Amino acid sequence: MKKVTQIRPENIRILAVDDEPAIRALLKEIITREGYCCVLAENAEQALKILAQESFDVVITDLRMPGLSGVTLLEIVNRQYDCDVIVMTGYIEDFSYENIIQKGASDLLHKPMPHKEILLRLKRVLHEREILHAMNRAHLELKEAYLDTINRLVLAAEYKDEDTGDHIIRISRYCVLIAEQLGLPEAEVHNIRYASPMHDVGKIGIPDQILLKQGKLNRQEFEIIKTHTTIGYKILNNPKSDILKCAQQIAVSHHERWNGKGYPSGLSGVQTPLAGRIVCLVDAFDALTSSRPYKMPYPVAVAADIIRKDREQHFDPDVTDVFLDNLDEMVKIKAEVGPADNRSVEDFIWSDRDMNDGTPQEVVFPQAGNSE
Repeated sequence: MKKVTQIRPENIRILAVDDEPAIRALLKEIITREGYCCVLAENAEQALKILAQESFDVVITDLRMPGLSGVTLLEIVNRQYDCDVIVMTGYIEDFSYENIIQKGASDLLHKPMPHKEILLRLKRVLHEREILHAMNRAHLELKEAYLDTINRLVLAAEYKDEDTGDHIIRISRYCVLIAEQLGLPEAEVHNIRYASPMHDVGKIGIPDQILLKQGKLNRQEFEIIKTHTTIGYKILNNPKSDILKCAQQIAVSHHERWNGKGYPSGLSGVQTPLAGRIVCLVDAFDALTSSRPYKMPYPVAVAADIIRKDREQHFDPDVTDVFLDNLDEMVKIKAEVGPADNRSVEDFIWSDRDMNDGTPQEVVFPQAGNSE
Protein backbone atom coordinates (compact mmCIF):
# COMPACT_ATOMS: atom_id res chain seq x y z
CA MET A 1 0.00 0.00 0.00
CA LYS A 2 1.25 3.44 -0.87
CA LYS A 3 2.51 5.32 2.15
CA VAL A 4 0.24 8.15 3.25
CA THR A 5 1.98 11.48 3.69
CA GLN A 6 1.60 12.63 7.27
CA ILE A 7 0.13 16.06 8.00
CA ARG A 8 2.27 18.21 10.28
CA PRO A 9 0.80 18.09 13.85
CA GLU A 10 0.51 21.88 14.14
CA ASN A 11 -1.82 21.86 11.13
CA ILE A 12 -4.26 19.48 12.79
CA ARG A 13 -7.12 21.21 14.58
CA ILE A 14 -9.28 19.62 17.28
CA LEU A 15 -12.45 21.09 18.81
CA ALA A 16 -13.14 19.69 22.31
CA VAL A 17 -16.70 20.14 23.64
CA ASP A 18 -17.66 19.43 27.28
CA ASP A 19 -19.67 21.26 29.93
CA GLU A 20 -17.19 20.28 32.66
CA PRO A 21 -14.22 22.70 32.89
CA ALA A 22 -11.92 19.97 34.31
CA ILE A 23 -12.59 17.67 31.31
CA ARG A 24 -11.98 20.51 28.87
CA ALA A 25 -8.69 21.36 30.56
CA LEU A 26 -7.62 17.70 30.52
CA LEU A 27 -8.41 17.28 26.83
CA LYS A 28 -6.55 20.47 25.95
CA GLU A 29 -3.47 19.26 27.85
CA ILE A 30 -3.50 15.82 26.14
CA ILE A 31 -4.07 17.25 22.67
CA THR A 32 -1.63 20.18 22.77
CA ARG A 33 1.10 18.01 24.32
CA GLU A 34 1.08 16.07 21.04
CA GLY A 35 1.53 19.31 19.09
CA TYR A 36 -2.05 19.57 17.80
CA CYS A 37 -4.10 22.77 17.96
CA CYS A 38 -7.01 22.52 20.43
CA VAL A 39 -10.00 24.86 20.72
CA LEU A 40 -12.51 24.47 23.57
CA ALA A 41 -16.29 24.87 23.74
CA GLU A 42 -18.45 24.42 26.84
CA ASN A 43 -21.61 23.31 25.00
CA ALA A 44 -22.94 22.29 21.57
CA GLU A 45 -24.33 25.74 20.78
CA GLN A 46 -20.94 27.37 21.32
CA ALA A 47 -19.28 24.61 19.30
CA LEU A 48 -21.57 25.29 16.33
CA LYS A 49 -20.72 28.99 16.40
CA ILE A 50 -17.01 28.13 16.35
CA LEU A 51 -17.48 25.59 13.54
CA ALA A 52 -19.25 28.21 11.46
CA GLN A 53 -16.11 30.37 11.56
CA GLU A 54 -13.21 27.90 11.67
CA SER A 55 -12.36 24.50 10.19
CA PHE A 56 -11.41 21.43 12.23
CA ASP A 57 -10.25 17.90 11.58
CA VAL A 58 -11.92 16.29 14.60
CA VAL A 59 -14.62 17.25 17.09
CA ILE A 60 -14.49 15.50 20.47
CA THR A 61 -17.81 15.96 22.25
CA ASP A 62 -19.53 14.84 25.43
CA LEU A 63 -22.96 13.25 25.02
CA ARG A 64 -24.85 14.75 27.97
CA MET A 65 -24.68 18.54 28.08
CA PRO A 66 -27.15 21.34 28.90
CA GLY A 67 -28.98 22.48 25.78
CA LEU A 68 -28.24 20.55 22.60
CA SER A 69 -26.95 17.04 23.21
CA GLY A 70 -23.76 15.58 21.83
CA VAL A 71 -25.83 13.36 19.50
CA THR A 72 -27.52 16.42 17.99
CA LEU A 73 -24.11 18.05 17.55
CA LEU A 74 -22.85 14.85 15.88
CA GLU A 75 -25.76 14.86 13.43
CA ILE A 76 -25.28 18.54 12.53
CA VAL A 77 -21.53 18.16 12.05
CA ASN A 78 -22.03 15.12 9.82
CA ARG A 79 -24.46 17.06 7.63
CA GLN A 80 -22.60 20.35 7.37
CA TYR A 81 -18.88 19.94 8.01
CA ASP A 82 -15.93 17.89 6.82
CA CYS A 83 -14.63 16.64 10.12
CA ASP A 84 -14.71 13.45 12.17
CA VAL A 85 -16.55 13.24 15.50
CA ILE A 86 -15.42 11.32 18.58
CA VAL A 87 -18.13 10.99 21.22
CA MET A 88 -17.45 10.77 24.99
CA THR A 89 -19.79 9.64 27.74
CA GLY A 90 -19.60 8.69 31.41
CA TYR A 91 -22.84 6.73 31.15
CA ILE A 92 -22.41 3.32 29.53
CA GLU A 93 -26.18 2.92 29.18
CA ASP A 94 -26.43 5.98 26.87
CA PHE A 95 -25.36 4.29 23.64
CA SER A 96 -23.58 1.13 22.61
CA TYR A 97 -20.42 1.44 20.50
CA GLU A 98 -22.24 -0.05 17.50
CA ASN A 99 -25.17 2.33 17.87
CA ILE A 100 -23.07 5.49 18.09
CA ILE A 101 -20.92 4.44 15.11
CA GLN A 102 -24.10 3.89 13.07
CA LYS A 103 -25.06 7.48 13.89
CA GLY A 104 -21.87 8.67 12.21
CA ALA A 105 -19.33 8.92 15.03
CA SER A 106 -15.75 7.86 14.33
CA ASP A 107 -15.24 6.51 17.86
CA LEU A 108 -16.81 6.28 21.32
CA LEU A 109 -14.82 7.03 24.50
CA HIS A 110 -16.02 6.05 27.97
CA LYS A 111 -15.10 8.34 30.85
CA PRO A 112 -12.80 8.04 32.62
CA MET A 113 -10.26 6.76 30.10
CA PRO A 114 -6.45 6.67 30.42
CA HIS A 115 -4.75 9.65 28.77
CA LYS A 116 -2.67 7.36 26.58
CA GLU A 117 -5.80 5.56 25.34
CA ILE A 118 -7.51 8.85 24.44
CA LEU A 119 -4.46 9.88 22.41
CA LEU A 120 -4.22 6.50 20.66
CA ARG A 121 -7.90 6.67 19.67
CA LEU A 122 -7.46 10.22 18.37
CA LYS A 123 -4.40 9.28 16.33
CA ARG A 124 -6.25 6.33 14.81
CA VAL A 125 -9.12 8.56 13.70
CA LEU A 126 -6.69 11.12 12.26
CA HIS A 127 -4.76 8.41 10.40
CA GLU A 128 -7.92 6.91 8.89
CA ARG A 129 -9.07 10.40 7.96
CA GLU A 130 -5.84 11.10 6.07
CA ILE A 131 -6.05 7.75 4.26
CA LEU A 132 -9.60 8.57 3.16
CA HIS A 133 -8.57 12.01 1.95
CA ALA A 134 -5.64 10.49 0.04
CA MET A 135 -8.02 8.00 -1.61
CA ASN A 136 -10.39 10.83 -2.53
CA ARG A 137 -7.52 12.80 -4.05
CA ALA A 138 -6.46 9.73 -6.04
CA HIS A 139 -10.05 9.19 -7.19
CA LEU A 140 -10.30 12.81 -8.30
CA GLU A 141 -7.02 12.56 -10.21
CA LEU A 142 -8.23 9.35 -11.88
CA LYS A 143 -11.54 11.00 -12.81
CA GLU A 144 -9.71 14.02 -14.27
CA ALA A 145 -7.44 11.71 -16.28
CA TYR A 146 -10.48 9.77 -17.50
CA LEU A 147 -12.29 12.92 -18.64
CA ASP A 148 -9.10 14.24 -20.24
CA THR A 149 -8.81 10.99 -22.22
CA ILE A 150 -12.40 11.37 -23.39
CA ASN A 151 -11.72 14.94 -24.48
CA ARG A 152 -8.64 13.85 -26.44
CA LEU A 153 -10.63 11.09 -28.12
CA VAL A 154 -13.18 13.66 -29.26
CA LEU A 155 -10.46 15.99 -30.54
CA ALA A 156 -8.79 13.12 -32.39
CA ALA A 157 -12.09 12.36 -34.14
CA GLU A 158 -12.55 15.95 -35.33
CA TYR A 159 -9.05 17.43 -35.27
CA LYS A 160 -9.30 18.78 -38.83
CA ASP A 161 -12.01 21.21 -37.78
CA GLU A 162 -10.36 24.34 -36.35
CA ASP A 163 -13.48 25.07 -34.31
CA THR A 164 -13.74 21.60 -32.78
CA GLY A 165 -12.40 22.56 -29.35
CA ASP A 166 -14.87 25.43 -29.01
CA HIS A 167 -17.64 23.38 -30.60
CA ILE A 168 -17.52 20.57 -28.05
CA ILE A 169 -17.36 23.04 -25.16
CA ARG A 170 -20.42 24.86 -26.48
CA ILE A 171 -22.30 21.60 -27.06
CA SER A 172 -21.60 20.52 -23.50
CA ARG A 173 -22.72 23.83 -22.00
CA TYR A 174 -25.82 24.07 -24.21
CA CYS A 175 -26.81 20.54 -23.15
CA VAL A 176 -26.30 21.27 -19.45
CA LEU A 177 -28.46 24.40 -19.70
CA ILE A 178 -31.33 22.56 -21.35
CA ALA A 179 -31.01 19.45 -19.14
CA GLU A 180 -31.17 21.60 -16.00
CA GLN A 181 -34.13 23.58 -17.29
CA LEU A 182 -35.90 20.29 -18.02
CA GLY A 183 -35.39 19.38 -14.36
CA LEU A 184 -33.23 16.31 -14.93
CA PRO A 185 -31.52 14.77 -11.87
CA GLU A 186 -28.01 16.02 -11.11
CA ALA A 187 -26.47 12.65 -12.05
CA GLU A 188 -28.08 12.75 -15.51
CA VAL A 189 -26.98 16.34 -16.07
CA HIS A 190 -23.43 15.30 -15.09
CA ASN A 191 -23.45 12.41 -17.59
CA ILE A 192 -24.79 14.60 -20.42
CA ARG A 193 -22.17 17.28 -19.62
CA TYR A 194 -19.31 14.87 -20.34
CA ALA A 195 -20.98 12.55 -22.84
CA SER A 196 -22.40 15.11 -25.28
CA PRO A 197 -19.00 16.16 -26.73
CA MET A 198 -18.63 12.57 -27.99
CA HIS A 199 -21.67 12.80 -30.25
CA ASP A 200 -19.59 12.87 -33.46
CA VAL A 201 -16.78 10.53 -32.40
CA GLY A 202 -17.77 8.27 -35.32
CA LYS A 203 -16.56 10.91 -37.80
CA ILE A 204 -13.10 9.43 -37.33
CA GLY A 205 -14.26 6.78 -39.82
CA ILE A 206 -15.54 9.21 -42.49
CA PRO A 207 -13.22 10.16 -45.41
CA ASP A 208 -11.89 13.73 -45.37
CA GLN A 209 -13.10 14.44 -48.90
CA ILE A 210 -16.66 14.04 -47.63
CA LEU A 211 -16.25 15.73 -44.24
CA LEU A 212 -14.55 18.78 -45.74
CA LYS A 213 -16.48 19.00 -49.00
CA GLN A 214 -17.59 22.56 -49.73
CA GLY A 215 -20.41 21.82 -52.14
CA LYS A 216 -23.55 19.73 -51.82
CA LEU A 217 -23.18 16.09 -50.86
CA ASN A 218 -24.47 13.63 -53.43
CA ARG A 219 -26.72 10.78 -52.31
CA GLN A 220 -23.85 8.29 -51.96
CA GLU A 221 -21.74 10.74 -49.95
CA PHE A 222 -24.65 11.50 -47.66
CA GLU A 223 -25.25 7.81 -47.04
CA ILE A 224 -21.58 7.47 -46.06
CA ILE A 225 -21.62 10.45 -43.70
CA LYS A 226 -24.74 9.06 -42.00
CA THR A 227 -22.70 6.06 -40.89
CA HIS A 228 -20.78 8.18 -38.36
CA THR A 229 -23.65 7.44 -35.96
CA THR A 230 -23.21 3.67 -36.11
CA ILE A 231 -19.41 3.98 -36.19
CA GLY A 232 -19.62 6.02 -33.00
CA TYR A 233 -21.87 3.37 -31.46
CA LYS A 234 -19.29 0.68 -32.24
CA ILE A 235 -16.37 2.76 -30.94
CA LEU A 236 -18.22 3.17 -27.64
CA ASN A 237 -19.36 -0.46 -27.54
CA ASN A 238 -19.58 -2.29 -24.18
CA PRO A 239 -19.28 0.87 -22.06
CA LYS A 240 -18.44 0.36 -18.38
CA SER A 241 -19.20 3.84 -17.02
CA ASP A 242 -22.48 5.76 -16.97
CA ILE A 243 -20.85 8.57 -18.95
CA LEU A 244 -19.81 6.25 -21.78
CA LYS A 245 -23.22 4.54 -21.76
CA CYS A 246 -24.81 7.98 -22.22
CA ALA A 247 -22.24 8.85 -24.90
CA GLN A 248 -23.03 5.70 -26.85
CA GLN A 249 -26.75 6.53 -26.77
CA ILE A 250 -26.05 10.05 -27.97
CA ALA A 251 -23.63 9.00 -30.71
CA VAL A 252 -26.15 6.66 -32.32
CA SER A 253 -29.31 8.71 -31.75
CA HIS A 254 -28.50 12.42 -32.19
CA HIS A 255 -29.69 12.41 -35.83
CA GLU A 256 -33.02 10.74 -35.15
CA ARG A 257 -36.04 12.98 -35.64
CA TRP A 258 -39.16 13.52 -33.58
CA ASN A 259 -41.26 12.55 -36.66
CA GLY A 260 -39.32 9.31 -37.22
CA LYS A 261 -37.60 10.46 -40.43
CA GLY A 262 -34.08 10.62 -39.03
CA TYR A 263 -31.27 8.10 -39.03
CA PRO A 264 -29.90 5.49 -38.48
CA SER A 265 -32.97 3.71 -37.03
CA GLY A 266 -35.91 5.96 -37.84
CA LEU A 267 -36.87 6.33 -34.18
CA SER A 268 -39.72 8.71 -33.40
CA GLY A 269 -40.85 10.69 -30.37
CA VAL A 270 -39.62 9.41 -27.02
CA GLN A 271 -38.18 6.28 -28.64
CA THR A 272 -35.05 8.39 -29.01
CA PRO A 273 -33.21 8.78 -25.67
CA LEU A 274 -33.72 12.24 -24.17
CA ALA A 275 -29.97 12.94 -24.20
CA GLY A 276 -29.97 12.26 -27.95
CA ARG A 277 -32.94 14.58 -28.47
CA ILE A 278 -31.19 17.37 -26.57
CA VAL A 279 -27.95 16.98 -28.53
CA CYS A 280 -29.92 16.82 -31.78
CA LEU A 281 -31.21 20.35 -31.21
CA VAL A 282 -28.14 22.04 -29.74
CA ASP A 283 -25.86 20.47 -32.37
CA ALA A 284 -28.11 21.85 -35.09
CA PHE A 285 -28.10 25.29 -33.48
CA ASP A 286 -24.31 25.29 -33.14
CA ALA A 287 -23.81 24.05 -36.70
CA LEU A 288 -26.15 26.69 -38.13
CA THR A 289 -24.49 29.54 -36.23
CA SER A 290 -20.90 28.40 -36.91
CA SER A 291 -18.61 28.50 -39.93
CA ARG A 292 -18.41 25.31 -41.96
CA PRO A 293 -16.40 24.49 -45.11
CA TYR A 294 -19.53 25.12 -47.18
CA LYS A 295 -21.08 28.13 -45.40
CA MET A 296 -20.68 31.21 -43.24
CA PRO A 297 -22.43 31.37 -39.84
CA TYR A 298 -26.15 31.96 -39.95
CA PRO A 299 -27.53 34.73 -37.67
CA VAL A 300 -28.99 33.46 -34.40
CA ALA A 301 -32.42 34.77 -35.40
CA VAL A 302 -32.37 32.69 -38.59
CA ALA A 303 -31.15 29.57 -36.75
CA ALA A 304 -33.81 29.99 -34.05
CA ASP A 305 -36.52 30.42 -36.70
CA ILE A 306 -35.41 27.24 -38.49
CA ILE A 307 -35.56 25.31 -35.22
CA ARG A 308 -38.90 26.86 -34.25
CA LYS A 309 -40.44 25.78 -37.59
CA ASP A 310 -39.11 22.25 -37.10
CA ARG A 311 -40.70 21.82 -33.65
CA GLU A 312 -42.52 18.46 -33.56
CA GLN A 313 -40.96 17.53 -36.91
CA HIS A 314 -37.21 17.41 -36.44
CA PHE A 315 -37.05 18.38 -32.77
CA ASP A 316 -38.63 17.30 -29.49
CA PRO A 317 -41.28 19.96 -28.71
CA ASP A 318 -40.38 20.16 -25.00
CA VAL A 319 -36.67 20.52 -25.76
CA THR A 320 -37.49 23.12 -28.42
CA ASP A 321 -39.59 25.15 -25.99
CA VAL A 322 -36.84 25.14 -23.37
CA PHE A 323 -34.31 26.15 -26.03
CA LEU A 324 -36.43 29.07 -27.25
CA ASP A 325 -37.28 30.19 -23.69
CA ASN A 326 -33.55 30.29 -22.89
CA LEU A 327 -32.25 31.59 -26.20
CA ASP A 328 -30.59 34.59 -24.54
CA GLU A 329 -28.57 32.23 -22.31
CA MET A 330 -27.62 30.14 -25.35
CA VAL A 331 -26.36 33.29 -27.07
CA LYS A 332 -24.32 34.18 -23.96
CA ILE A 333 -22.65 30.78 -24.04
CA LYS A 334 -21.92 31.18 -27.73
CA ALA A 335 -20.37 34.61 -27.09
CA GLU A 336 -18.20 33.24 -24.28
CA VAL A 337 -16.87 30.26 -26.25
CA GLY A 338 -15.34 30.97 -29.62
CA PRO A 339 -14.98 33.95 -31.94
CA ALA A 340 -17.77 36.48 -31.99
CA ASP A 341 -19.92 36.80 -35.10
CA ASN A 342 -22.17 39.83 -35.41
CA ARG A 343 -23.73 38.83 -38.72
CA SER A 344 -27.18 40.36 -39.08
CA VAL A 345 -30.23 38.96 -40.86
CA GLU A 346 -29.68 41.54 -43.61
CA ASP A 347 -26.25 40.00 -44.31
CA PHE A 348 -27.64 36.47 -44.43
CA ILE A 349 -27.15 34.34 -47.56
CA TRP A 350 -28.32 30.75 -47.82
CA SER A 351 -25.54 28.25 -48.44
CA ASP A 352 -25.59 26.06 -51.53
CA ARG A 353 -26.33 23.04 -49.37
CA ASP A 354 -29.46 24.67 -48.00
CA MET A 355 -30.79 25.63 -51.42
CA ASN A 356 -32.89 23.52 -53.76
CA ASP A 357 -33.12 24.70 -57.36
CA GLY A 358 -32.28 28.25 -56.29
CA THR A 359 -34.77 28.43 -53.42
CA PRO A 360 -34.24 27.69 -49.74
CA GLN A 361 -35.13 24.15 -48.73
CA GLU A 362 -38.19 23.89 -46.50
CA VAL A 363 -36.03 22.12 -43.92
CA VAL A 364 -32.25 22.39 -43.89
CA PHE A 365 -31.81 18.89 -42.51
CA PRO A 366 -30.56 16.31 -43.28
CA GLN A 367 -29.14 17.65 -46.56
CA ALA A 368 -26.69 19.87 -44.61
CA GLY A 369 -24.46 16.88 -44.11
CA ASN A 370 -21.54 18.71 -42.54
CA SER A 371 -23.77 20.72 -40.26
CA GLU A 372 -23.79 17.81 -37.90
